[in-house]
Amino acid sequence: MANTTFTGPVRSQNGFQSITVAPGTGTVTVDATFGTATSVTTLAATTVTATNLVYTDQNHPTTAAINATATATAAEVATGYITSTSAAATTITLPTGTLLGAALGATKGTVLDLYIDNTGGANTVTIAVAVNGILSTAAADTAGSFGDLTVASGATGLARFTIMFSSATAYVFTRTA
Repeated sequence: MANTTFTGPVRSQNGFQSITVAPGTGTVTVDATFGTATSVTTLAATTVTATNLVYTDQNHPTTAAINATATATAAEVATGYITSTSAAATTITLPTGTLLGAALGATKGTVLDLYIDNTGGANTVTIAVAVNGILSTAAADTAGSFGDLTVASGATGLARFTIMFSSATAYVFTRTA
C-alpha cells in the first residue's frame, strides 16, 4: 500500500497498529497498538522506539522507593521518580549505561529527567553513577550548585537530574535543579 498523507485527524473505531514487515519473509510484527484507552500519557517507554526521545512526563504514575544504600534497577530509574524516607545516609548508585539504555530503548540523544524526592527522609541521599555513566563536568562545581550529587532531607529535599545518552549504552549524568 502507498503512503497516505492526511490534513485532518485520522479516526478509527477499532484502534491502530504500527507494524513492520520483515524483508524476504514477509513476517508482520506489531510494534505498537493504540486502542480506545491509549493516550500519550499512558504509552510505556518500552513501546516507543524513536531517535532523540525526551521523557518529560511530569505526572510519574509510578515511582520507586529506595530507602537504603543500593544500586537502583533500570526499571526504578525509568520511572523518573525515586523517593527515599531513610533515617540513615543513603547512596543510590545508578544502573550501568547498558542496563538503563536497554530499559529505555535509548539511542544517541535520548534524555530522561530523574527526580529524587527526599522530603520524607531524615538524612542525605547521595547519587553515584555506574559503568558507562559519565558524571558531567558540572559535578565539579561547588556544593549546592547544579553539580551537587547530594539531596538534603526535609522540605528542601527535591532534586532533578538529567540523564543524556551519547549512545544506546552510555550516558552523561547532570544535576539540573
